[in-house]
Amino acid sequence: MKILFCSGEAYPFSKSGGLADVAAALPKALRALGHDVTIITPHYLELKQFQNKMKTLGTTTIKMGDDEYDATYHTTVYDGVPYVFVQNDALYHRERYYGYDDDAIRFTFFNFAIFEYIKRTGNYPDVVHANDWQTGLVPFFLDVKYRPQNAEFQRIKTLLSIHNLEKQGSFPIETEKLFGHKNFTYIHLERVNFLKCGIMRASAVNTVSETYRNEILTRFYGFTLDGPLKARQHDLYGILNGLDAEIYRPSKNPHLYQSYDETNFVVGKKINKVKLLADLNLKNKDIPLVSFIHRFARQKGIDILMPILEDYIKAGKFNFVAMGYGDAVYESFFLELSRKYPDHVSYHQGFDNALSQKVYAASDLFILPSLFEPCGLNHMIAMKYGALPIVRETGGLKDTVTPYNKFTGVGVGFLFKNYDANELKSAIDQSLDLYLNDQESFSNLIHQAMHVNHSLSKMAKQYETLYQKILA
Repeated sequence: MKILFCSGEAYPFSKSGGLADVAAALPKALRALGHDVTIITPHYLELKQFQNKMKTLGTTTIKMGDDEYDATYHTTVYDGVPYVFVQNDALYHRERYYGYDDDAIRFTFFNFAIFEYIKRTGNYPDVVHANDWQTGLVPFFLDVKYRPQNAEFQRIKTLLSIHNLEKQGSFPIETEKLFGHKNFTYIHLERVNFLKCGIMRASAVNTVSETYRNEILTRFYGFTLDGPLKARQHDLYGILNGLDAEIYRPSKNPHLYQSYDETNFVVGKKINKVKLLADLNLKNKDIPLVSFIHRFARQKGIDILMPILEDYIKAGKFNFVAMGYGDAVYESFFLELSRKYPDHVSYHQGFDNALSQKVYAASDLFILPSLFEPCGLNHMIAMKYGALPIVRETGGLKDTVTPYNKFTGVGVGFLFKNYDANELKSAIDQSLDLYLNDQESFSNLIHQAMHVNHSLSKMAKQYETLYQKILA
């Protein structure tokens, strides 16, 4: 099969969340199965550092409303996968990928540019695989503008993967003037909604875990799109994300102070912990190290962490490392905590790949008390590095973390059910009790967690089956 994978971000060229990791990992795994997969993504400001490794394919002019925009295409091969970058400096050469007043223009342009790339190169795929709201218009534009142009476009099928339903690409109704075609499928709550458009138009839709697939059909998790999703529920699938074990492998990792594996993690993690604490100027290597590495958003459960975290720090129960960026109120919270308790809290604003892997390797526990979680990759990385997750029983967290059972000793983490600070506290207390009073059982859980294989090949085979289903 020939697949064009469309994403607003793709690691290592751009990354703000888990989508970037999936955009890098899934196409590589599909190519290992023998499929012809190309990734297309915007050419952001930071890609200038890769420019000397790219080949320019040419420029196409795209008309949207009364204006014209140039799309210049560049290509390179990374990790065996072809990448295509859509360049328009006025639209994409900025500090952030999303969150601008003209995002409707920026990503309407990108959706058109995807098909103009296909036309320009004659490289017609069997499936165009769209991801999240940034490419939600792909099925619509294919239907109304490009299918009528030739038989090659007519045979293309589309898949929309939803990695985060909360982010929908909702814009004022005037946005429709950019499209050149009027249709009710992009209208939601009297606004243009990119994601809703994709849900209604794609050949099939999937989410990134089976539990989240079921959750989004309910009012609470549906973020007002439960109605459209119910209308498509017979074409709605759940495929659990996989983790690229070649990238996240503590046994061979140049970023770590000391490599280790499932046979020597006790010594390996201790060395990483001692050295990281020294680098971060944190005291007391004998207490647990707890980490939080995520986007700072309401989704990640920070609201129920904030009321209880300081009490643990003040009592010297554990050291804490926070890494990420996002909502200002959460950034301020972690910054203030690090200033107040400099010996026990370290806060790093932003994403640093090398430092994050040091933190995973040094951590005893990893916390993710999400309000909702389509899948989540960070807790999978944490388990691979032997940091036991403390998570809420929702979405992909429920599908990937087996709760510790004190009677059988089986499990890979600590779970709580309801979105409640007291329940989170109980899960933290359970983990601390095991760490302090039963190191043998704690180490057994680490061994089990490191042994979990969230296989990329399994994920790729499930997507392969879904592609075949929509092509049949």
